[in-house]
Amino acid sequence: MVRTQIQLTDGQLRLLKRLATDRGVSVATLIRESVDRFVRSAGPVDDEEQRRRALAAVGRFHSGRSDLAAEHDRHLEEAYRQ
Repeated sequence: MVRTQIQLTDGQLRLLKRLATDRGVSVATLIRESVDRFVRSAGPVDDEEQRRRALAAVGRFHSGRSDLAAEHDRHLEEAYRQ
């Protein structure tokens, strides 16, 4: 888990504490569950958006290796061996 810090209003925290007590879980658990639900409700990214994001990434990263295209299998094997 990654520790993070958020700010809540007094009312939000009061309600979360009450819900957490009623359910027998921590406020952090309620927040994680809420984030999971929110992300799921946002829905998957459609194919066109995935394509747009992939094309936007093309050429933005450099390995510094001149033989990457020809020797990619060997480089992957070395990387996974570590």
